[in-house]
Order: sequence, then structure tokens, then C-alpha cells
Amino acid sequence: MPERGRETWCGRRVWVTGASSGIGDALARALVREGARVVVSARRVDRLDALRDAAPAGAVAVVPLDQSEPAGATEAARAAVAAFGGLDTVVLNGGVSQRSLAIETSLDVDRRLMTVNYLATVALAKAVLPALLEQPQAQLVIISSVVGRVGSPYRSGYAGSKHALHGFFDSLRAELPPRVAVTLVCPGFVRTDVSVNALTADGAPLGTMDQAQADGMPVDVFVTRALSAIRARRREVTIGGREAWAVWLQRLAPGLLARLLRNARVR
Repeated sequence: MPERGRETWCGRRVWVTGASSGIGDALARALVREGARVVVSARRVDRLDALRDAAPAGAVAVVPLDQSEPAGATEAARAAVAAFGGLDTVVLNGGVSQRSLAIETSLDVDRRLMTVNYLATVALAKAVLPALLEQPQAQLVIISSVVGRVGSPYRSGYAGSKHALHGFFDSLRAELPPRVAVTLVCPGFVRTDVSVNALTADGAPLGTMDQAQADGMPVDVFVTRALSAIRARRREVTIGGREAWAVWLQRLAPGLLARLLRNARVR
């Protein structure tokens, strides 16, 4: 018997966005291994097709999604719901990071970060909520970041977009019935290509993996911990190495944290 009040994945219908690489890809594969039926979305459809082809027949459905165009959220949500006749859990993971000083960063870059990370995520949540409200036990999972709680050098626009997610989804949680859980997952440094694809001051991708990311938590370790928190229907969880302590320092010793951040090597 599964633990009371905890998520079980066998037969559950899950939608994972940003599933073509990194955390999203690893989450989707882990969910399939645990018996879920998974809808995967991202721009790079060839990678989604490869994920589907590697899974058992009928376990994965592909729905293309470009988060730089939030207007497409309704159509994507409709297709995701239709793929398996409903959704029980939605993991909103798609996004893009940043590696540039605020004073040097074009406002167009800030706008793109806000569109992809915040507005598209909100649009997807609104589009899929009616389907979740039809289920007796549903869950909305948002992959945020440690910088969704603690601002960091070279991440001003990214941090702003992630902070906005917390404000929106904390408010949304207060509006929803308890049968729809809202879980915010805040990764620290996880060893993925997030820094390779991060936007620089003029909007070009960084193109290299920075040292902090290379030294980060292995993605499979992150996924194991994230799925444990999601199963428990946690309100919020921070998962990372020493950088995760910044969330606690922000509350307990903000002055000390400010001094540490000025000297932090985060790129």
C-alpha cells in the first residue's frame, strides 16, 4: 500500500515542460520508469521524439511548445490534456537562465527572461488548471531556482523572473482547494547545460558551461530528491549544495549573506 497522502506514479498522467534536456528530460525519464504516462513539451521536438522512442510503447506523448510565445499555451495545454484523457500532475520546468551584469544587459534580454520564465509559465498554469480541478488529487509543480528566493550576481533578470513565480504561485495556492497541491522546487547548481544556453548581455547564449554548474549536483540526484518532495506534496523545497543555505541565511543573517554574495564566484 502506498503511504497515505503521498504521490504514487503508476498510471498517473503527467505533463513535463522543458523536457528536451537537463532537469526536464531527467524528470520525464524517471517518471516513465516509475510507471507514469508522460506528456513532454519543448521547442526541440527531435529530442522529445527520441525520449518517446526510448520509452515503452504508449508511455510518452509529444506536444511541441515554445515558451517565447505564451499565446500558444492554451493550444499546448489542450493537446496535453487530450493525449491521455486528462492530467493529474503538471511540472512547469521550461525556462532560460542568464549570465550578465545588470548594467550591461539589454532591456530586451530582461523582457525575454520575463516572457519565457514567468509569463509563459503563468499562461500554461491558467490554461491547464480547469483540467487539474477535475481530478480528486492533482498537483502543479513549478521548477523555480534558489535565485527565486535570493538574488545573485549576473542573474538580475533571471532572479526577477523567478521571484515573480513565487509571488504568483503562492497566491494561486491560497485560491485553490487543497486537492490541488502547488509545489515550488528551487534547484541550486545542477549539472546540466543551463549555463551553456544562458543569455548574455546582448541576448546571445553563453555557449560554455560555467564552473559552478560543472561542479553542481548530478541531475539524477536532484531528480530523486525532487520527486520525493513532489510525492509528499510539499509547498516548497530547496535542493542543492552549499548554495542552498543562502535561502536560510537570507532569513537569519541577511547582512552576512550580502557580504558573501559580493565576493561569490557564480560564473
